[in-house]
Amino acid sequence: MLEWIRFWITAVLLLIGLGCFLGAVVGNQRFPYVMDRIHAAGLGDTLGLLSVLLGLAVSAPSAFEMVKLLLPLVFQWMCSPVSSHFLAQIEYFTNERFYEHMDRI
Repeated sequence: MLEWIRFWITAVLLLIGLGCFLGAVVGNQRFPYVMDRIHAAGLGDTLGLLSVLLGLAVSAPSAFEMVKLLLPLVFQWMCSPVSSHFLAQIEYFTNERFYEHMDRI
C-alpha cells in the first residue's frame, strides 16, 4: 500500500513539474518583451525543477539517493535568481528603448 502512495505522489509531482516546464516554454515563445521572458523562464525552471526533483526524491529507495537528488535543487535556487538578475541588468543597461516598455507596468 505504501508503494502505491509513493507512486502516485511521484506521478503527480512529475506531472506538475512537466506542466511548469511547458508553461516556461510557452511563456518564452509567446511573450514579446525580454523581461517577461526572463520572468517566465526563471519561475518555470525553478518550480518545475522543484516538483520533478521532489517527485524523484519521494521515489528514491534510500536517504543517500534522496540527498543526491535534492542537491541540484539547492544549486538551482542559488544560481537562478542571480542569472535572471544579471540578464535583466544587461537588458536595462544596453537597451536604448527600455523606457518605452514601462507603460505596460
